Formats: sequence, structure tokens, C-alpha cells
Amino acid sequence: MTDVTWEQDWAAAKRILCIRLDSLGDMVMTTPALNALKAANPERHLTLMTSTAGAAISAHLPMIDEVMVYEAPWLKATAPRQNSQPEFEMVEVLRDRAFDAAIIFTVYSQNPLPSAFMCYMADIPLRLAHCRENPYQLLTHVIRDPEPEQFTRHEVQRQLDLVASIGAHPVNGDTRLTIATSPLAECRIALRLRELGLTPDRPWIVIHPGATAPSRRYAPERFAEVGRSLHQQGITAVFTGSAEEQELVESIRQQMEVPSISLVGQLDIPDLIALLQAAPLLLCNNTGPVHLAAALGTPVVDLYALTNLQHTPWQVPHRVLYHDVPCRICYRSICPEGHHHCLELVTPDQVVTAILELLAETSASETSVSLSPHLV
Repeated sequence: MTDVTWEQDWAAAKRILCIRLDSLGDMVMTTPALNALKAANPERHLTLMTSTAGAAISAHLPMIDEVMVYEAPWLKATAPRQNSQPEFEMVEVLRDRAFDAAIIFTVYSQNPLPSAFMCYMADIPLRLAHCRENPYQLLTHVIRDPEPEQFTRHEVQRQLDLVASIGAHPVNGDTRLTIATSPLAECRIALRLRELGLTPDRPWIVIHPGATAPSRRYAPERFAEVGRSLHQQGITAVFTGSAEEQELVESIRQQMEVPSISLVGQLDIPDLIALLQAAPLLLCNNTGPVHLAAALGTPVVDLYALTNLQHTPWQVPHRVLYHDVPCRICYRSICPEGHHHCLELVTPDQVVTAILELLAETSASETSVSLSPHLV
């Protein structure tokens, strides 16, 4: 097709399949690109195909019209398949839906071609993705992937660049993350905070110490030291996490040997969003709540293991804490060197200092923004 026809076809595409098969945080970081897609043609119907983990946030994505849950066998977290029947069934589902176009959102370490092949088999006429290999007919529009050989971008910028290639740009340059809150959850959390005595005159922060990958977890005893020091500064630690992280959090609280609050296993996604919106600050490993907080404008101190570099907090006051190491950018879920130095060499005193500095900055000026990585 000619360039003119190609541009016209994308501009006219109304039923678009947006494939993002990763987790909650990845979905949130894709929202600026999804907003741009919607703004380019307000009549568009955006269907999100994502994992179960990604779908957990879908009700809070106002630009998404419909969600399809699919656990792809080419994603690390997907349980082993007995056979390929789910893939054949999904191809038929996609064909029946008669999408005008499909856009495949990936991190640069992922291969888009399995998703592209499904869309090709489903006869979706327009298919876009970043791709390192030559996709030939599997993609009708390919953006040659420059990462990581030439440079690396923030994950948000990567997806914005992808949709910009088909004429979808943020309205007035607004590239903020988007999360819709629940008024009912906001009321529940406001009441809960009052019951816990967390009034405006009692400083507190949220600490989320879990992470899916062990390589991205700050040590429990270090979190305990941080919590103890914060208590001495008059700041209450409010812990969050899934029910599976109950043992982790209780071990931290016991080692703290000072009072703290646990909401672990007590919050659904709407309530977690409402809590993070109310929180003065979040202390967290590099995991999903970082991006929820960023979308809500809540300052973040991010304990950032150097497994990759493109997922730092986006457009929110923050500190990114890590210790530089020669083995950086390993992409590993378990530290291949066994020493975990990129996080282990970040001291609790440095974490507390970052928290106090950021609280002081953001309380002094609500418009204060710190976007530079804080190297330790």
C-alpha cells in the first residue's frame, strides 16, 4: 500500500486491539500511549488484550472500552501449556471480532512476533509493533527496535513513540499516567485512616516491601531498620501487600520492635489506589505500586534493583535509590552474582534521608518535581 493509503487506513481504524501481555505496572505505563490513540480518533473502540495480572487494573483505565484476558505461553509468568488449543481458540475469537488494527506493546526484551502471528492468522489488516527481526508479512507497520543497542528509553516514552508513528500524539503534550479512582473506595479508605488515627497532624507513609522477583526486593531487615528510624522521626509506617506477603511483612514489623500498621491482604485494587492517593509518600521496590502512585501524583522513594533501567517513576516527585554495579542490566529474577549489591549496598540511613528530603520538598511546594535518579 502507498504511504498515503497507509496513513488513511490507520486514521480510519476504529476497532483497535491493544496487546499488552505484562503485569499491572506495565499496563499503567502504557496509559499515555492509549490516551493518545483514543484522542487521535474519539470514535475508536479500544480492546485491551492482557494477562490476568494486567487485567486487575483494567477497570481503572478510562480509555479502555473492553478487556480480553489471555495468558500467552511466550510470557515468563504463564503456566506450562498441555497443548496449543488455547492459541487456536484465541485466533478464532480475534477473527470473529473483526478488528481494524492491532498494536502490540512490548518491552524491548520481548519478541512481538508471536502476538503478530496470532493477529496475522486472525486476519487483522493493520498490525504495528517494535521489532528487531524482519517480520515480513506478520506486521504491516514495523518500527525497527533501537533498544538496547542504540539507546534505552523510559517504558512510557517507548510506547508513546510507537503510537506516534501512526499519527497518535498526546493532547497538549500531556503524557501523564492515567488511573481512575473509585469514589466508594476513597470513602472507605478515608474512614479507615480516621479509625487508625492517621490524621493530617500524624505523619505517615506507605511501605510496600514485596516484589515478584527476588532480585528486586530490598532485604526485610533493612526495611525494619528504615521503619524503626521513621518511627523515631515521628512517622508511622503503613504496610501494604498481598495476602501471600503476610509473612514477609510480619517479619519486618517484628524486627522493627516499634509500632506500625499493616493493611496486608486487606485491600483490593480500588482500595490500594485510594490509599496511595491519600498517602504522603510511598516507599517501594521496583514493582507495580510505584506506577500506581506515579499516576496519582504521590511521591515515591523507589528501591531500584538494576535488573533494567526503564521503569523509574514517571512525572512525579521521587528518589530512585540503588548502588551502581558492573553487573547492572542483568534482566534476572534472581541475582546471578549472589551478592545483590545493587540494593544491599543502599543503607537504611540513605533510604530514610531520601524519605525525609522528599517529604520536606513536597510539603513545602505541591508543585515540586524531582525527576533525576538519586545515585548512591
